Amino acid sequence: MSNQLNGRRVAILATSGVERVELEQPRDAVTGAGASTTLVTIDELDVELWDDDTEIAGTARADGLVGDVSADDFDALLLPGGVRNPDQLRQDDDAVGFVRAFFASGKPVAAICHGPWLLAEAGVLDGRTVTSYPSLRTDLQNAGATWVDEEVVVDEGLVTSRNPGDLDAFCAKTVEEIAEGKHAGQTA
Repeated sequence: MSNQLNGRRVAILATSGVERVELEQPRDAVTGAGASTTLVTIDELDVELWDDDTEIAGTARADGLVGDVSADDFDALLLPGGVRNPDQLRQDDDAVGFVRAFFASGKPVAAICHGPWLLAEAGVLDGRTVTSYPSLRTDLQNAGATWVDEEVVVDEGLVTSRNPGDLDAFCAKTVEEIAEGKHAGQTA
């Protein structure tokens, strides 16, 4: 276990339909590096976890609602995928505003698979280079991003990956960017 993220606080934004492994493996990577995590959601605190978007694989108990927290409370944001999860999140004003606040503050954000869909909705991709699940390519390009088909892409604190097969690289880069990222409350 590393301590390179000791004292760092990472928000994980997810709702029912989240891909289980895309929530659990990055959460375990950042907590293993010393960070604390807070799972926030948009409605019910019991979040359904899914495997391969085809079957329910349990639940996770959220720590609170996104409308009750602030980006100022955290050092970084993690957005797991699953098709249902970001599709619901991008329709929630509090979730979209939460994402925008992280970008406005310059804090690291990591999104995998369908997670970048929420970034498009938040209007934070103009001029960014990203990757995602391939079906999001046109949506992300229409939001102003340059889309590439790579295992992991880092663009000024934004970490993106394509799918669960990229999780090892995604987790490593996420920990690295949070370690190098601006602390909450720190001025540039």
